[in-house]
Amino acid sequence: MKIAVIRFPGANCDQDALFALTDVLRVEAEYVWHESSSLDGFDGAFLPGGFSYGDYLRCGAMAARAPIMSAVKEFADCGKPVIGVCNGFQVLCEAGILPGALLKNASERFVCRHIFLRADDRTSIWNCDVDRLLKLPVAHGEGRYFCDEPTLAILEEQNRVAFRYVNKFGDPTEESNPNGSISNIAGILNEKKNVLGIMPHPERASRKMLGSEDGLTILNGFKVLALR
Repeated sequence: MKIAVIRFPGANCDQDALFALTDVLRVEAEYVWHESSSLDGFDGAFLPGGFSYGDYLRCGAMAARAPIMSAVKEFADCGKPVIGVCNGFQVLCEAGILPGALLKNASERFVCRHIFLRADDRTSIWNCDVDRLLKLPVAHGEGRYFCDEPTLAILEEQNRVAFRYVNKFGDPTEESNPNGSISNIAGILNEKKNVLGIMPHPERASRKMLGSEDGLTILNGFKVLALR
């Protein structure tokens, strides 16, 4: 098994992703530059966080048009697992691989803290341990997930809301929502459920010394899908 960590100019979480995959999960992973046009030989793709192309135009807009994204779309269409974290989530939405958009936080401030997540799609392999809340860090200025009402209805009906922001009791309150996302959405899935976009950082919660190991729940789900 080999995982591709996509590198865009301005991304700053690619090393975090590579470390979590190779040193924690013990899987083979390597960087793939944004100008590449193929993902041949890879079993999974990780789009990391950061500020690709300096977030010019809109967050993720320029990265979504990089040559590698055609390969990522083909990769996803074939059913292979793709995870986009923070900026990676933004890129997946801008590329049309996931629906909706990530807008400026409702507070208009950069948010950097730990939050609680609840896994909503209890049938997804991404959520290997759904009987407890996950504590993960967020770090973004444009993480407010938005979609129109028909799209939201489809996501809810098809169980494609993967994670919601909640308080320590598991309730999706306004106070527990760090960015004002519609319906407290923190992560969504594509129709085949092999593509996950999520704003919180599982790769930054992969060891106790980082404050939480809860990110391994999501990363292990990614690993399981890549092994199939």
